[in-house]
Amino acid sequence: MTEHPPSLATPYRTHTCGQLRAGDIGAEVRLSGWVHRRRDHGQLIFLDLRDRHGITQVVVDGTDSPAAHDVASRVRSEFVVSVSGTVTARLAGTENARLSTGAIELQTTALEILNEARTPPFYINDPDAPVDESLRLKYRYLDIRREPMQQRLLLRSRLVQAIRQAHHENGFVEIETPTLIKSTPEGARDFIVPSRLQPGSVYALPQSPQQLKQILMVGGVDRYFQIARCYRDEDLRGDRQPEFTQLDLEMSFVDEATVMDFVERMAIEVSQAVTPERPLLEVPFPRFTYGEVMERFGSDKPDLRFGMELVDLAPEIPTPDGVPASGFRVFDDALAGGGRVKAIVAPGLGDAPRSRIDELTETAKRFGARGLAHLALEATGSVKGPIVKFLGDDLAERLCARAGAGPGDLVLIVADGTEVTNEVLGRLRTDLGARLGLADPNVLAYCWVHRFPMYKWDVEGGRWDATHNPFSGVVPEDEALLTTVSGDPSRPSPEDPAGRARALQYDLALNGWELGGGSIRIWRRDLLELSFALQGYSLERMRNMFGAMLEAFEYGAPPHGGIALGIDRWAALLTNQATIREVMAFPKTQSGTDLMLEAPSPPDAGQYADLGLRVVPVEERKA
Repeated sequence: MTEHPPSLATPYRTHTCGQLRAGDIGAEVRLSGWVHRRRDHGQLIFLDLRDRHGITQVVVDGTDSPAAHDVASRVRSEFVVSVSGTVTARLAGTENARLSTGAIELQTTALEILNEARTPPFYINDPDAPVDESLRLKYRYLDIRREPMQQRLLLRSRLVQAIRQAHHENGFVEIETPTLIKSTPEGARDFIVPSRLQPGSVYALPQSPQQLKQILMVGGVDRYFQIARCYRDEDLRGDRQPEFTQLDLEMSFVDEATVMDFVERMAIEVSQAVTPERPLLEVPFPRFTYGEVMERFGSDKPDLRFGMELVDLAPEIPTPDGVPASGFRVFDDALAGGGRVKAIVAPGLGDAPRSRIDELTETAKRFGARGLAHLALEATGSVKGPIVKFLGDDLAERLCARAGAGPGDLVLIVADGTEVTNEVLGRLRTDLGARLGLADPNVLAYCWVHRFPMYKWDVEGGRWDATHNPFSGVVPEDEALLTTVSGDPSRPSPEDPAGRARALQYDLALNGWELGGGSIRIWRRDLLELSFALQGYSLERMRNMFGAMLEAFEYGAPPHGGIALGIDRWAALLTNQATIREVMAFPKTQSGTDLMLEAPSPPDAGQYADLGLRVVPVEERKA
């Protein structure tokens, strides 16, 4: 008889519905669960009994157990029942190889209905049945009973367990930071919580534990981690929710390579523990600079499971007297203006109909391009396309050759400024990779991207904005660029050398998603204040928003850095889901609504009174 974990045995069951095997034949057992299916053959009624551990077939024989048969005749799908009986072997030829319990069945001696159930609004016992997502979210407790959703939640649990184990084994201390904190800028709007005890003041729900984990380093914790709940009031999409979970970690006395090396080892260990059947594309993970990855893939989170890299066509375009002269004005004007002419190759689309080309062109325009040129390489080696008449056959063939096109391929070309060209082709690359099924869905392709620009100029705000977060450190050889300003240090200018500074920032990408990002932090108060000033913060505002951390730095802050990885995104990627909602037990809709709990909802009038608040009607706000 199979030994049963004592922690799972209860007065309602001796075993789970996924535990019994041929070695248990002859044992007297009790199972409890939900009725997955019911099949009535008169004197014999078959019940498939389900819990999260599996399914066991239960046989109720009216001849041997008339009382149990009478109860079974009233049972319907999703009733909660408890069954006692004897484990027997299934008849030869009736075994079910798809079930771990498929060699046995339970001959019932007693059956009890613990709770009846209404007919569900969708099929629970058919994992492939299409169900509208809003219906699934409204009845999430029923959706969680379905095998696909349950398996994803179980994998997420294993993921978190493996993460914790890897960190504890490497000297990290797990510390919970508060979820009622001071409002600080983290790149999105805060969710605000009014204080009853201090009327007129508010807490904010943390967008991340950023300042707190840095203060922990000042406190000498050395290595911290947390499975942290975070909140951001921002527009939602497939990889974003208003509340989410991240692996948050910080390390002292480290440089960029130290943090990246640990995180990489941890990611490999966790991936192999949670999804051992999924191969890693490349170990160690490829490491790209931001400039390199944008040039090659047009994205700072490239999907490396397929090629289709961006190719610069300019070297093939003749420039007599230094003036571009391809014959095609769009190319020549782009290059003359300091722009780029780059391409990607769509394999096998050389014979795409005009309607498909038009669709690709509209997609490129939607991504920001003014147009999309194309060349098709025929099986004979000749090139066709509307721009061949401008380029000539020789140049058209050379452009195809430089792009790496083969017979039957389609070369898609964008000519514009560097940023637009790279971004449009990068998004086209991602779109075509998905449409053409170029990426192996079983492979895990991690990569690092680092050496991001420290800042980007905000024209409207008249200041430099941090490309990631305001605490990221600067590459040591670029530190002088922050201290050398073009004019008044309190009045940033787009001419400041700081615009050329590179951050000690690193992102980990997986299969085309940003899994997370981190940095070596600025740990000196003077340099942090200078960085804040470039970002438009007055000294008074700095002290108001970051006073605790600035003061802490005066008491001896060690060099430190860390990273935050999205648990929801990681779980979604490991289960091949297109949205993180599929790996969250109770997610919100695209509008931030919880359909099951009907939240958000207006509070009681008394709650407003306790907080000294009132609702301002929309019309009054507009006025």
